[in-house]
Amino acid sequence: MSHHHRKRSWAPAPKPLPEGVHVIDDHTHVASVVPFAREMRRQAEEKGQPEVPVYGVDELLSQASAVGVEGIIDVGCELPNLMTAVQMALDHPNTVHAALAIHPNEAVLHGHRGVPGPDGLPVTYKPYHDTSFEDALAEVARLAKVYPSQVVAIGETGMDLFRTGEAATGIQREAFRAHIALAKELNLPMQIHDRDSHREVIETLLADGSPERTVFHSYSGDAEMAQIAKEHGWYLSFSGTVSYKGNDGIRQSARIVGPEHIMVETDAPYLSPMPYRGRTNAPYMIPYTLAALAEATGMTLAEVAQATRHTTHAVYGV
Repeated sequence: MSHHHRKRSWAPAPKPLPEGVHVIDDHTHVASVVPFAREMRRQAEEKGQPEVPVYGVDELLSQASAVGVEGIIDVGCELPNLMTAVQMALDHPNTVHAALAIHPNEAVLHGHRGVPGPDGLPVTYKPYHDTSFEDALAEVARLAKVYPSQVVAIGETGMDLFRTGEAATGIQREAFRAHIALAKELNLPMQIHDRDSHREVIETLLADGSPERTVFHSYSGDAEMAQIAKEHGWYLSFSGTVSYKGNDGIRQSARIVGPEHIMVETDAPYLSPMPYRGRTNAPYMIPYTLAALAEATGMTLAEVAQATRHTTHAVYGV
Protein backbone atom coordinates (compact mmCIF):
# COMPACT_ATOMS: atom_id res chain seq x y z
CA MET A 1 0.00 0.00 0.00
CA SER A 2 1.51 3.33 -1.01
CA HIS A 3 1.93 6.01 1.63
CA HIS A 4 -0.71 8.02 -0.25
CA HIS A 5 -3.37 5.31 0.03
CA ARG A 6 -2.54 4.35 3.58
CA LYS A 7 -5.63 4.53 5.76
CA ARG A 8 -5.25 7.03 8.58
CA SER A 9 -8.73 6.71 10.03
CA TRP A 10 -9.43 4.88 13.28
CA ALA A 11 -10.08 1.15 13.06
CA PRO A 12 -13.73 0.21 13.66
CA ALA A 13 -14.59 -0.82 17.22
CA PRO A 14 -14.35 -4.58 17.72
CA LYS A 15 -17.26 -6.65 18.93
CA PRO A 16 -17.43 -6.25 22.73
CA LEU A 17 -16.05 -9.09 24.84
CA PRO A 18 -18.65 -11.63 26.04
CA GLU A 19 -20.99 -10.54 28.84
CA GLY A 20 -19.20 -10.44 32.21
CA VAL A 21 -15.70 -10.74 30.68
CA HIS A 22 -13.36 -7.79 31.34
CA VAL A 23 -9.67 -7.26 30.68
CA ILE A 24 -6.94 -4.73 31.41
CA ASP A 25 -4.53 -3.28 28.85
CA ASP A 26 -1.37 -3.87 30.85
CA HIS A 27 0.91 -1.57 28.82
CA THR A 28 -0.19 1.54 26.95
CA HIS A 29 0.74 5.20 26.42
CA VAL A 30 -2.66 6.89 26.28
CA ALA A 31 -1.23 10.42 26.60
CA SER A 32 0.73 9.77 23.36
CA VAL A 33 -2.36 8.55 21.48
CA VAL A 34 -3.74 12.12 21.36
CA PRO A 35 -0.80 13.78 19.50
CA PHE A 36 -0.42 10.66 17.31
CA ALA A 37 -4.07 10.96 16.20
CA ARG A 38 -3.56 14.69 15.64
CA GLU A 39 -0.71 13.88 13.27
CA MET A 40 -2.91 11.30 11.48
CA ARG A 41 -5.56 14.00 11.08
CA ARG A 42 -2.98 16.41 9.62
CA GLN A 43 -1.72 13.80 7.14
CA ALA A 44 -5.26 12.82 6.11
CA GLU A 45 -6.11 16.47 5.50
CA GLU A 46 -2.99 16.87 3.38
CA LYS A 47 -3.92 13.83 1.26
CA GLY A 48 -7.56 14.86 0.90
CA GLN A 49 -8.70 11.85 2.95
CA PRO A 50 -11.75 11.91 5.29
CA GLU A 51 -11.22 13.88 8.50
CA VAL A 52 -9.75 11.87 11.39
CA PRO A 53 -11.31 12.72 14.77
CA VAL A 54 -9.02 13.32 17.75
CA TYR A 55 -10.28 11.90 21.06
CA GLY A 56 -9.25 12.99 24.54
CA VAL A 57 -8.20 10.63 27.33
CA ASP A 58 -11.74 10.37 28.77
CA GLU A 59 -13.20 9.39 25.40
CA LEU A 60 -10.45 6.86 24.78
CA LEU A 61 -11.14 5.25 28.17
CA SER A 62 -14.89 5.11 27.61
CA GLN A 63 -14.42 3.58 24.12
CA ALA A 64 -12.26 0.90 25.77
CA SER A 65 -14.79 0.31 28.52
CA ALA A 66 -17.58 -0.14 25.92
CA VAL A 67 -15.85 -3.24 24.51
CA GLY A 68 -14.87 -4.77 27.88
CA VAL A 69 -11.47 -3.17 28.52
CA GLU A 70 -12.10 -2.00 32.08
CA GLY A 71 -8.71 -0.52 32.85
CA ILE A 72 -5.21 0.32 31.67
CA ILE A 73 -1.67 0.53 32.95
CA ASP A 74 -0.37 3.77 31.48
CA VAL A 75 3.40 3.86 31.08
CA GLY A 76 5.44 7.01 31.71
CA CYS A 77 9.01 6.34 30.59
CA GLU A 78 10.45 9.76 29.80
CA LEU A 79 11.25 12.24 32.54
CA PRO A 80 8.55 14.81 31.55
CA ASN A 81 5.91 12.07 31.20
CA LEU A 82 6.33 10.44 34.62
CA MET A 83 3.89 12.75 36.38
CA THR A 84 1.51 12.63 33.38
CA ALA A 85 0.96 8.91 33.99
CA VAL A 86 0.55 9.41 37.74
CA GLN A 87 -1.88 12.30 37.19
CA MET A 88 -3.97 10.18 34.81
CA ALA A 89 -4.17 7.51 37.53
CA LEU A 90 -5.18 10.14 40.10
CA ASP A 91 -7.87 11.49 37.74
CA HIS A 92 -9.28 8.02 36.92
CA PRO A 93 -9.04 5.94 40.12
CA ASN A 94 -9.48 2.18 39.64
CA THR A 95 -9.40 2.59 35.84
CA VAL A 96 -5.91 3.96 35.21
CA HIS A 97 -2.77 2.70 36.96
CA ALA A 98 0.75 3.94 36.30
CA ALA A 99 4.06 2.24 35.48
CA LEU A 100 7.17 4.42 35.66
CA ALA A 101 10.76 4.14 34.44
CA ILE A 102 13.39 5.78 32.28
CA HIS A 103 13.17 4.02 28.91
CA PRO A 104 16.42 2.29 27.79
CA ASN A 105 16.80 4.68 24.84
CA GLU A 106 16.20 7.64 27.17
CA ALA A 107 18.69 6.36 29.76
CA VAL A 108 21.61 6.92 27.37
CA LEU A 109 20.40 10.39 26.36
CA HIS A 110 20.44 11.65 29.96
CA GLY A 111 23.81 13.29 30.47
CA HIS A 112 24.28 13.28 26.65
CA ARG A 113 25.75 9.79 26.26
CA GLY A 114 23.77 8.70 23.18
CA VAL A 115 25.23 6.66 20.31
CA PRO A 116 23.47 6.24 16.93
CA GLY A 117 22.02 2.76 16.46
CA PRO A 118 21.24 0.43 13.52
CA ASP A 119 17.98 2.33 12.92
CA GLY A 120 20.11 5.11 11.41
CA LEU A 121 18.33 7.95 13.21
CA PRO A 122 20.42 10.85 14.49
CA VAL A 123 20.87 11.22 18.25
CA THR A 124 18.81 14.21 19.38
CA TYR A 125 18.74 15.69 22.87
CA LYS A 126 15.96 17.61 24.56
CA PRO A 127 16.54 20.13 27.37
CA TYR A 128 15.52 17.62 30.06
CA HIS A 129 18.36 15.30 28.98
CA ASP A 130 20.71 17.71 30.79
CA THR A 131 19.48 15.90 33.93
CA SER A 132 21.73 12.97 34.81
CA PHE A 133 20.31 9.45 34.55
CA GLU A 134 20.76 9.04 38.32
CA ASP A 135 18.61 12.10 39.01
CA ALA A 136 15.97 10.99 36.50
CA LEU A 137 15.75 7.55 38.11
CA ALA A 138 15.58 9.18 41.55
CA GLU A 139 12.42 10.96 40.34
CA VAL A 140 10.93 7.58 39.30
CA ALA A 141 11.67 6.25 42.80
CA ARG A 142 10.28 9.36 44.50
CA LEU A 143 6.97 9.26 42.61
CA ALA A 144 6.59 5.51 43.18
CA LYS A 145 7.00 6.09 46.93
CA VAL A 146 4.76 9.19 47.09
CA TYR A 147 1.95 7.57 45.04
CA PRO A 148 1.97 3.89 46.04
CA SER A 149 -1.73 3.42 45.18
CA GLN A 150 -1.23 4.76 41.67
CA VAL A 151 2.17 3.33 40.68
CA VAL A 152 1.81 -0.42 40.20
CA ALA A 153 5.02 -1.23 38.26
CA ILE A 154 8.51 -0.14 37.31
CA GLY A 155 8.72 -0.01 33.52
CA GLU A 156 9.44 0.04 30.78
CA THR A 157 13.10 -0.67 31.31
CA GLY A 158 15.44 -3.12 29.63
CA MET A 159 17.65 -2.82 26.57
CA ASP A 160 17.26 -1.67 22.95
CA LEU A 161 20.13 -2.29 20.55
CA PHE A 162 18.14 -1.11 17.52
CA ARG A 163 17.81 2.55 18.50
CA THR A 164 21.03 2.76 20.53
CA GLY A 165 24.46 1.80 19.18
CA GLU A 166 26.74 -0.91 20.55
CA ALA A 167 29.11 1.60 22.13
CA ALA A 168 26.38 2.52 24.64
CA THR A 169 25.39 -1.09 25.49
CA GLY A 170 27.18 -0.86 28.85
CA ILE A 171 25.34 2.35 29.78
CA GLN A 172 21.98 0.74 28.94
CA ARG A 173 22.83 -2.36 30.92
CA GLU A 174 23.75 -0.33 34.01
CA ALA A 175 20.49 1.64 33.72
CA PHE A 176 18.57 -1.64 33.44
CA ARG A 177 20.34 -2.99 36.52
CA ALA A 178 19.42 0.13 38.48
CA HIS A 179 15.75 -0.41 37.56
CA ILE A 180 15.94 -4.09 38.57
CA ALA A 181 17.29 -3.02 41.97
CA LEU A 182 14.53 -0.39 42.34
CA ALA A 183 11.74 -2.84 41.46
CA LYS A 184 13.07 -5.25 44.09
CA GLU A 185 13.51 -2.51 46.70
CA LEU A 186 9.89 -1.36 46.22
CA ASN A 187 8.60 -4.92 45.72
CA LEU A 188 6.97 -3.90 42.43
CA PRO A 189 6.63 -5.87 39.20
CA MET A 190 8.92 -4.80 36.36
CA GLN A 191 8.01 -4.34 32.69
CA ILE A 192 10.79 -5.04 30.20
CA HIS A 193 11.39 -3.39 26.85
CA ASP A 194 13.58 -5.76 24.82
CA ARG A 195 14.40 -4.88 21.24
CA ASP A 196 17.16 -6.75 19.40
CA SER A 197 18.68 -7.54 22.79
CA HIS A 198 17.20 -10.86 23.99
CA ARG A 199 20.56 -12.32 25.00
CA GLU A 200 21.71 -9.18 26.84
CA VAL A 201 18.42 -8.80 28.71
CA ILE A 202 18.32 -12.43 29.83
CA GLU A 203 21.99 -12.42 30.89
CA THR A 204 21.38 -9.31 33.01
CA LEU A 205 18.24 -10.74 34.63
CA LEU A 206 20.03 -13.98 35.50
CA ALA A 207 23.17 -12.21 36.76
CA ASP A 208 21.28 -9.76 39.01
CA GLY A 209 18.30 -11.97 39.89
CA SER A 210 15.02 -10.91 38.35
CA PRO A 211 12.25 -9.23 40.37
CA GLU A 212 9.64 -11.68 41.59
CA ARG A 213 7.18 -10.49 38.92
CA THR A 214 9.04 -9.84 35.67
CA VAL A 215 7.02 -9.02 32.54
CA PHE A 216 8.27 -8.92 28.95
CA HIS A 217 6.11 -6.20 27.42
CA SER A 218 5.14 -6.61 23.74
CA TYR A 219 6.98 -9.92 23.79
CA SER A 220 9.11 -10.35 20.67
CA GLY A 221 11.13 -13.48 21.47
CA ASP A 222 11.01 -17.00 20.06
CA ALA A 223 10.05 -20.41 21.46
CA GLU A 224 13.52 -20.93 22.93
CA MET A 225 13.28 -17.68 24.87
CA ALA A 226 9.76 -18.56 26.02
CA GLN A 227 11.17 -21.79 27.45
CA ILE A 228 13.67 -19.75 29.52
CA ALA A 229 10.85 -17.43 30.64
CA LYS A 230 8.79 -20.45 31.68
CA GLU A 231 11.67 -21.89 33.74
CA HIS A 232 12.04 -18.61 35.63
CA GLY A 233 8.35 -17.85 36.05
CA TRP A 234 8.52 -14.69 33.93
CA TYR A 235 5.37 -13.29 32.32
CA LEU A 236 4.80 -12.44 28.65
CA SER A 237 2.56 -9.58 27.57
CA PHE A 238 1.31 -9.76 23.98
CA SER A 239 0.58 -6.77 21.74
CA GLY A 240 -0.82 -6.55 18.20
CA THR A 241 2.41 -8.14 16.91
CA VAL A 242 0.98 -11.55 17.92
CA SER A 243 -1.34 -11.13 14.91
CA TYR A 244 1.41 -10.28 12.35
CA LYS A 245 2.07 -12.82 9.62
CA GLY A 246 5.73 -13.70 10.25
CA ASN A 247 5.46 -13.98 14.03
CA ASP A 248 4.95 -17.73 14.55
CA GLY A 249 7.60 -17.70 17.29
CA ILE A 250 5.56 -15.20 19.31
CA ARG A 251 2.38 -17.29 18.90
CA GLN A 252 4.25 -20.45 19.88
CA SER A 253 5.59 -18.67 22.98
CA ALA A 254 2.06 -17.99 24.24
CA ARG A 255 1.39 -21.74 24.17
CA ILE A 256 4.70 -22.53 25.90
CA VAL A 257 4.28 -20.28 28.97
CA GLY A 258 0.58 -21.16 29.29
CA PRO A 259 -2.50 -19.18 30.35
CA GLU A 260 -1.22 -18.34 33.87
CA HIS A 261 1.68 -16.34 32.40
CA ILE A 262 0.12 -14.34 29.56
CA MET A 263 -1.23 -10.79 29.47
CA VAL A 264 -2.53 -8.49 26.77
CA GLU A 265 -1.56 -4.93 25.85
CA THR A 266 -1.75 -2.35 23.09
CA ASP A 267 1.51 -0.39 23.49
CA ALA A 268 -0.68 2.34 21.96
CA PRO A 269 -0.37 4.40 19.85
CA TYR A 270 1.85 1.80 18.12
CA LEU A 271 1.57 -1.88 17.08
CA SER A 272 -2.08 -1.99 16.04
CA PRO A 273 -3.25 -5.56 15.45
CA MET A 274 -4.08 -6.91 12.00
CA PRO A 275 -5.85 -6.03 9.80
CA TYR A 276 -5.33 -2.46 11.06
CA ARG A 277 -1.54 -2.35 11.28
CA GLY A 278 -0.24 1.19 10.75
CA ARG A 279 -3.31 2.96 12.14
CA THR A 280 -3.51 4.66 15.53
CA ASN A 281 -3.71 2.05 18.28
CA ALA A 282 -5.74 2.62 21.47
CA PRO A 283 -7.02 0.44 24.34
CA TYR A 284 -10.37 -0.25 22.59
CA MET A 285 -8.43 -2.40 20.07
CA ILE A 286 -7.56 -5.06 22.69
CA PRO A 287 -10.30 -7.54 21.59
CA TYR A 288 -8.60 -7.88 18.18
CA THR A 289 -5.35 -8.92 19.85
CA LEU A 290 -7.24 -11.28 22.19
CA ALA A 291 -8.79 -12.95 19.12
CA ALA A 292 -5.29 -13.55 17.69
CA LEU A 293 -4.12 -14.88 21.07
CA ALA A 294 -7.14 -17.19 21.26
CA GLU A 295 -6.30 -18.57 17.83
CA ALA A 296 -2.63 -19.01 18.79
CA THR A 297 -3.41 -20.88 22.02
CA GLY A 298 -6.46 -22.85 20.91
CA MET A 299 -8.54 -21.24 23.66
CA THR A 300 -11.86 -19.44 23.23
CA LEU A 301 -11.90 -15.64 23.26
CA ALA A 302 -13.61 -15.66 26.68
CA GLU A 303 -11.04 -18.14 28.09
CA VAL A 304 -8.03 -16.19 26.89
CA ALA A 305 -9.54 -12.88 28.08
CA GLN A 306 -10.20 -14.31 31.55
CA ALA A 307 -6.69 -15.80 31.68
CA THR A 308 -5.08 -12.42 30.94
CA ARG A 309 -7.35 -10.69 33.46
CA HIS A 310 -6.45 -13.20 36.15
CA THR A 311 -2.71 -12.89 35.43
CA THR A 312 -2.87 -9.08 35.41
CA HIS A 313 -4.50 -9.17 38.84
CA ALA A 314 -1.88 -11.63 40.15
CA VAL A 315 1.03 -9.53 38.85
CA TYR A 316 -0.08 -5.95 39.51
CA GLY A 317 -2.80 -6.40 42.11
CA VAL A 318 -5.24 -4.37 39.96
